[in-house]
Amino acid sequence: MKVRFQADAVLSEAAKQGRVLVTHDGSSMPRHSAEFIAKRRSPGVIVVRQNLPIHDAAEDLILIWTATDAEEWTDRIRFLPLYPLCVLRAFVVKALQL
Repeated sequence: MKVRFQADAVLSEAAKQGRVLVTHDGSSMPRHSAEFIAKRRSPGVIVVRQNLPIHDAAEDLILIWTATDAEEWTDRIRFLPLYPLCVLRAFVVKALQL
């Protein structure tokens, strides 16, 4: 119950401030976020996988910040990395061939 209360408080504060919540809590926050979104509007939640190197997480967050509008994240829950590594490798290989 305590974890749920803390998650609700964090989600409520992010919503109040109009900020997308970025978290490492991939075990319970997606569920809490879904429950929160079912009742209230949320600016969005981004779950950064714990094993994702900080450089990769920073690149993905910068890409999100520069290439999307805040409204696109409303009531969404997404995980980083944005793309599986095999997709990125294929994209890079193709780009290098051009």
